[in-house]
Amino acid sequence: MGGLITAAVWLTVAVWAGVCLFRAFWEFLALALGASAKVLGPRTPGTPDPRIPPVGTEPAQRAYWSRLMWVDAYTSARAAASAVRHRLLGRWMAVTARRMFTGHQPSTGYRFGHWIARFVVRLLAPGTALGAITGALLASAVMVLVHLVMWLLAGLVWLAAVAGVVVLRGADRAGALVRRVRMKCPYPGCYRAFPLAVHRCPGCGAAHRELRPGGFGALWHVCSCGRRLTTVSLAGRDRLAVECPHCDRSLPAGIGRLRIVHVPVIGGTSSGKTMLMAAAVSGLHATAGRSALKVSFATDDDRRDVVDLDGQLKQDGRVRKTQGGQPRALMLRVTHRRGHRLLYLYDPMGESLYDVDSTRRQEYLAHADGVVLVVDVLAEPQVRRSLSAAEEELARAAGPSEPGPWQTYQTFTGELSALTGRRRRGRLPLAVVVTKRDVLDRIERLRVPATGIAPWLATIGLDPLVRDLGHRFRTRRYWALSAYAATGTGPLVSEQQRAAEAVLWILARTGLRVGKLLSEGSDADPSVPGMRTAPVQDRQPADGA
Repeated sequence: MGGLITAAVWLTVAVWAGVCLFRAFWEFLALALGASAKVLGPRTPGTPDPRIPPVGTEPAQRAYWSRLMWVDAYTSARAAASAVRHRLLGRWMAVTARRMFTGHQPSTGYRFGHWIARFVVRLLAPGTALGAITGALLASAVMVLVHLVMWLLAGLVWLAAVAGVVVLRGADRAGALVRRVRMKCPYPGCYRAFPLAVHRCPGCGAAHRELRPGGFGALWHVCSCGRRLTTVSLAGRDRLAVECPHCDRSLPAGIGRLRIVHVPVIGGTSSGKTMLMAAAVSGLHATAGRSALKVSFATDDDRRDVVDLDGQLKQDGRVRKTQGGQPRALMLRVTHRRGHRLLYLYDPMGESLYDVDSTRRQEYLAHADGVVLVVDVLAEPQVRRSLSAAEEELARAAGPSEPGPWQTYQTFTGELSALTGRRRRGRLPLAVVVTKRDVLDRIERLRVPATGIAPWLATIGLDPLVRDLGHRFRTRRYWALSAYAATGTGPLVSEQQRAAEAVLWILARTGLRVGKLLSEGSDADPSVPGMRTAPVQDRQPADGA
């Protein structure tokens, strides 16, 4: 009896080992590997995976490493375990082993007709069941090791990808800090700063608000249309069409890699602001034709605005009064050798500086990198009281601004301190431009001297303005010109260059190496020699707008 039991045990062990090593283990292992591979990722590259829900409204597919890799690792392990469990409990236990224990054929389920066959198959049943269980356990152990390696590799890939995102985003940010790039909207009603513009896909036009290294990709994002979009500024991201993320209006290309210089042109109504700005733009283009300076319009709208302005000047000799509330910036790309700037020129209507409330609404002043203060001395009451009747008639025909320069300056500088802070205001470069020189030179007591514009302003009745400028602005410089003589038909190049110098001087204060393009004839301070002015031909109409 004992011998029969021993023989049965050895038979069971033999069947167990044979089924496990030569059948069950390899079957379960192949089944688990196949199930794991089958659930990995979408079959078509670039198509979204239904297992990953969309994130927000960004029209981009999440990077594989950011989410899908972990979903694949989890579903792969789950699919392998599920396949092994279902095969063991289904085919091996519920079918094969059960049939053998009941004396049936394991493959067909038919009952053996002879009792000896039924007895033998029952002797083989325990070994078969144990072999299947052991094979499933061994295959599961191997798959655990495989998936542990997979999770380890996934973790390393994730760490490498996150490190790449941090490095790329940090390099992008560091480059912007080094170049002092701070993006701000040029449109009225917005004027807001933003860290990242909205980029439009050139393929489908979808708006990408997160086109930077991150969860949607380190080096590039894949748009919903399948197009790859680079995420790094230096790699060409800024060549895409961009929009403001707050007001959704178009921005000039390259705004993310160019330092923006904000220059408001401040003055009363009819002081000559608009004509001065037109003269400055013409002067910048004229200077570009004879030096390393390059000037171009940032957008087609800027080009059209300047063309319309030049058309008014050539047709009527003056421009229409500035209309509207807050101004849209006129944007120019200015390049000198390796230096690049995106220049925002603001031309607010004079009425916007009449009182504190309207001045406070000029939110672009908070971003100012320099200010051009337009001074119409003919509008100052103290200056007018010193004129004779004939000189008063000349001054009245010139269309003096309203209010006078001292009143405009007081309102403006008070709110400038509130918007920018007293310290920053003191560091702002201030270009003081005396306009309507063509009329001033016809009035003997107001004739602009060749040197010392600041002392001259003090002697003719604007001493409070000069003294306050010296107190509030540590960096200032003076010019005198006729914006009318610099615009319209037959403009004087010398006057255009003076108008451009006021802007170039502010650009030079931001680090653009254009100092050599400035003449020695403009006053930096009362103690600095003034501008050597060329004779200005008499032209009856004076500056307007």
